[in-house]
Amino acid sequence: MPAQHMDLRDRESQQRLTESLRALREELEIREDFPEDVLREAQDAVAARRLPAADLRDLRELPFLTIDPPGSTDLDQAVHLQRTGGTHDATAGAGGFEVWYAIADVPLFVRPGGAIDAEARLRGQTMYAPDGRISMHPEVISEDAASLLPDRDRPAFVWHFRLDAAAVVQSATVGRALVRSRRQLTYTQVQSAIDAGTADEQLTLLKEVGMHRIQQELDRGGASLNLPRQEITHDGESYGIITEPALPCEDWNAQISLMTGMAAARMMIDGGIGILRTMPEPDDGALAKFRRQSEALEHPWPADMPYGAFLRTLDVADPRQLALMHAAASLFRGAGYTAFDGQVPDAVVQSAIAAPYAHTTAPLRRLVDRFVLVTCASLCAGEEVPAWVRAALPDLNALMASSNQTASRLDSGAMDAVQAALLSNRIGEAFSAVVLQGSPPAVEDTPGKQAPRLSGTVQVTEPPLEAKCYGELVAGERVTVVLLEADIARRRLRFEVKPPDAPPSVLR
Repeated sequence: MPAQHMDLRDRESQQRLTESLRALREELEIREDFPEDVLREAQDAVAARRLPAADLRDLRELPFLTIDPPGSTDLDQAVHLQRTGGTHDATAGAGGFEVWYAIADVPLFVRPGGAIDAEARLRGQTMYAPDGRISMHPEVISEDAASLLPDRDRPAFVWHFRLDAAAVVQSATVGRALVRSRRQLTYTQVQSAIDAGTADEQLTLLKEVGMHRIQQELDRGGASLNLPRQEITHDGESYGIITEPALPCEDWNAQISLMTGMAAARMMIDGGIGILRTMPEPDDGALAKFRRQSEALEHPWPADMPYGAFLRTLDVADPRQLALMHAAASLFRGAGYTAFDGQVPDAVVQSAIAAPYAHTTAPLRRLVDRFVLVTCASLCAGEEVPAWVRAALPDLNALMASSNQTASRLDSGAMDAVQAALLSNRIGEAFSAVVLQGSPPAVEDTPGKQAPRLSGTVQVTEPPLEAKCYGELVAGERVTVVLLEADIARRRLRFEVKPPDAPPSVLR
């Protein structure tokens, strides 16, 4: 699926869209400006953490690099990879790997029980909206003092992995250190260098380790849902939507984060304290339904193939397989957080990963990671987990659930508003589309009650967007739909299947 970009330059639509996005933030009660006491405490915390710090291990000679979307300034992670037998692992056998993974040391700047801590708990995570980012921490921390920006000394929690030749973890430790990133790369830059054969050893090793880890994911029955990305952009004058498939290097990079989250989970389970990211297995009904959908969409799921392996066979450039990928989202439900202190819960697995897992690699942007990092570093050092971490554990499940719900509503509401604005002057036009989710079977009328109108979800081909559509719909079918409504203020976009005998109109 090629990258596509849509511009929205109509001035009236721009104004209504700006108002709609502002109203969305207000409806969700998203906290934007930081209180004065939070800003003051942040400035004091940064001033108090002058580097270098004598109590931190000095790892500034390692050439860490970061890989993020263009323009990122809140950089949580930096990575360095090398083959075994290097300076820091002279006794290791040949053929394996070392991975050093630096994570921003946010706890160093956040006083437990202080104003920043309280505000971060209210926010839960950084929110991303087309009209601006709403950070969890003040910018002086999230985009400066704690961010792993290039060519600057930074405190970090550094995970150190020793891997064998198949990139299976042999050992994992974590502790505080001083690091210095050398390069800030984008995913496009990394992929271009790999594809052109000009990548240096660091990027080559990222691919090599990433591919090994993907194979391990398949071997243990894990699954990744790599849907095409839709990103809302704003260039200062107009909004647009970019739709493009995920790059392979994003998967390789994600595998490093997944490896770290799995190591953190194992460390906390062994230590009897922590908070895990859990998700139940898909139930038999969901699996059976998905299998039937795969047959209906002419890409049947082999009975002897794990669903994670099957998802990696799907080509999202094929409309029917894209519809099937969307249908697979029903298998990725029920994710949450499970905190424990003493008694390890029975359910510790994140089923899509097919292993215990914890969020630990994004403390600048997600509340729970700060507590996981401190817990793991304490356990690794053989020290008591701090009392302030223990006291927070019972509350983190609910705080993160609420924050995730708000973030999800912000994402979907913003996308709905921008799509409505893009099509606000095209009511009544016909468009080509593919059905992503079919309409449920019709039900018999109940006396005195109006039967619900049949509807499903379609993927419009051009412009590329998803929307609700009325009519009898079968997943995977190609249909012609007519735009009924594009309401920017209500953030609503609705289509209707065009009857075969309707008058012809221009297809878009």
